[in-house]
Amino acid sequence: MPPSVDAMPAPGGGDAAGAGDVRMISSKELRAHASADDLWISISGDVYDVTPWLPHHPGGDLPLITLAGQDATDAFAAYHPPSARPLLRRFFVGRLSDYTVSPASADYRRLLAQLSSAGLFERVGPTPKVQLALMAVLFYAALYLVLACATASAHLLAGGLIGFVWIQSGWMGHDSGHHRITGHPLLDRVVQVLSGNCLTGLSIAWWKCNHNTHHIACNSLDHDPDLQHMPLFAVSPKLFGNIWSYFYQRTLAFDAASKFLISYQHWTFYPVMCVARINLLAQSALFVLTEKRVPQRSLEIAGVAAFWAWYPLLVASLPNWWERVAFVLLSFTICGIQHVQFCLNHFSSDVYVGPPKGNDWFEKQTAGTLDILCPPWMDWFHGGLQFQIEHHLFPRLPRCHLRKVAPAVRDLCKKHGLTYSAASFWGANVLTWKTLRAAALQARSATSGAAPKNLVWEALNTHG
Repeated sequence: MPPSVDAMPAPGGGDAAGAGDVRMISSKELRAHASADDLWISISGDVYDVTPWLPHHPGGDLPLITLAGQDATDAFAAYHPPSARPLLRRFFVGRLSDYTVSPASADYRRLLAQLSSAGLFERVGPTPKVQLALMAVLFYAALYLVLACATASAHLLAGGLIGFVWIQSGWMGHDSGHHRITGHPLLDRVVQVLSGNCLTGLSIAWWKCNHNTHHIACNSLDHDPDLQHMPLFAVSPKLFGNIWSYFYQRTLAFDAASKFLISYQHWTFYPVMCVARINLLAQSALFVLTEKRVPQRSLEIAGVAAFWAWYPLLVASLPNWWERVAFVLLSFTICGIQHVQFCLNHFSSDVYVGPPKGNDWFEKQTAGTLDILCPPWMDWFHGGLQFQIEHHLFPRLPRCHLRKVAPAVRDLCKKHGLTYSAASFWGANVLTWKTLRAAALQARSATSGAAPKNLVWEALNTHG
């Protein structure tokens, strides 16, 4: 089935008045406009100057900057609904004179059009409603166990339930950040803030900024924030070269402290995941308070503040300090399962340095991603991330359809000789541990290239 206008920008654009009036632009000239103050991109052969749109882009400026000066057709088609197409017309400047499409991209766009024509992007199924109901039941059960029960076992069970609530809230925030889960933008926003900011203390605006960049530059060591965990973790010895993080705008220093911590990362990985929530809470708070551009900053701050009101009060209502500490550790440790899940999909996959290229975007997404094999009855446990390859190729697709499209994606990868990696949950953990161990052993023999810094400060600035 040929690509349709509803699924993706039409080849040749159609945004110009007539072919004779259209300016022809070479790929070399396009690449010359690749800075934040002079940013051109190409979509389906049409060239757009999106510099004035940069501060207003709902997905943040980093995805546009990452793809500046090159073709962005696949990324645009993957992340934008058809309603975004008319917004491009005001930025049209010409057409590429040497525009080409790789066979893999052509087939990917064809499959995307088929899914769009079938209406799968609009059908979310009952999953969000069931998930919200489950979160409410778990949350109120935790409140009852703390406030109405006097035994320590009940209080510890409540801490575990809070951890499970946070996991389900994470899946809810992930889904609502990618597509509409209610059909109403305002209601989606309310769900995001309540289930994210208020319930977990994590700013949805911070998450979107981080996650959008991750999707565009999947497994790029210097562009993808989900692989930038110095000084605690490094998935590749390429990170030992003090590379620059385009997301955090700082050097990922491989100093003496980093060398020591990374040398034992395969042993510290799971213990750190148990308390990784602390870092996310800190990053969310710093983002909403200090970032220059935060959509609806007051609402984001109010939501995070609500979490810091109810959670400490609930902990303080416990009868003694050992129960309070155990409650917090249990809630964080249970939620640590989700942090491990986030890492499994990418840590053991291929990595690279530099921005993704428009003409191999599809290939980069498949090479940098790992699926988790599981039966349908276990889908709730993975929250859709078990089909991570399918999710990265079709991020707007509701999770209830990911299992359906997986065979078509596997066939597409097989046809073009592309990587399609999948492993069981246990197997993915083994692959991740082996990746961390291999990098740890190389770190022990590597020479640190940066002056030692204060270890506490480095830990506070760890992102992951």
